[in-house]
Amino acid sequence: MKTVGVSQFGGPETLRVFEVPEPHAGPGQVRIRVYAATVNPGDRYLRIGAVRPASPAPPYVPGMEAAGVLDEIGSDTETGGLRVGDRVMAMADPTSPLGGAYAQYVVLPVEQVARAPRGTTHAEAATLPMNGLTARLAVDLAGLSPGQTLAVTGAPGAVGGYVIQMAKADGLTVVADAAPADEGLVRSFGADIVVPRGADVARHILQAVPGGAAGLIDAAVIGSAATASAVHDGGVIVTLLGEGNRALSPDEMRRRYLRLRMAFVPDYLGDRSRLDRLRDQAEAGDLTLRVARTFPPEQAAEAHRLMEAGGVRGRLVLEF
Repeated sequence: MKTVGVSQFGGPETLRVFEVPEPHAGPGQVRIRVYAATVNPGDRYLRIGAVRPASPAPPYVPGMEAAGVLDEIGSDTETGGLRVGDRVMAMADPTSPLGGAYAQYVVLPVEQVARAPRGTTHAEAATLPMNGLTARLAVDLAGLSPGQTLAVTGAPGAVGGYVIQMAKADGLTVVADAAPADEGLVRSFGADIVVPRGADVARHILQAVPGGAAGLIDAAVIGSAATASAVHDGGVIVTLLGEGNRALSPDEMRRRYLRLRMAFVPDYLGDRSRLDRLRDQAEAGDLTLRVARTFPPEQAAEAHRLMEAGGVRGRLVLEF
């Protein structure tokens, strides 16, 4: 089968197509014939060697979400109603021995697989599992009640868009950032207030929400040091990645009774009930699945270059 990976860690140019034997489903597992796998910012960490795959030998295969057709069920596997031939979506763990999603066939624990939303293409369905679970976890960690105000940075992006739509479905008031060209897009997600993005985003949020928001989800990964002033004392900041020197000092966090949470999406890995909820919301039109552009596997390096350049609205997708 065809897979995309690296034999040595490095820049986008290290990605290439490999021919490897097809895997087969074992107990508790299913196999998916993958037709689409998204390119996400987190994929670069395996590519550059910042996270180490469990595979003892290359190719090391990135990719955290895919969509396709279930084509094999392992022995002693309770599928919860999934059958061979079903259109499915899944979240993969590229650091596991099973490898990532950039492949024509992937074998996964059955709990990481759910039916794809009706009426979607494989590319659209592939944008939902990991990005949707990341957004769901971030909203859950914020822990706000209906009527409270949530601020969102990185609102036009794939995760930011899902965060806005989930927050609105949960009854929250949302203030989100956008460049002028993206303001209409962010409003289409349901944002109640749109403020200018950039270095002064916290000041703009505070002007829009006097006293500060109850919580902030930093999908732009600006850092809590730059966003904390947008949140009132006792509020919560949810970040998607480790912050390093962009984090607010522990003393300032304690002084203002702020809570800092990190949305680590593997915490929701294998929770099919949440995948099913994402599918239901997509079918109901509550979540917008956005494909920015598709690429053949041979152009994976170009897809990574575009992803790293930033400014992509939606997700780039490899089609197998």
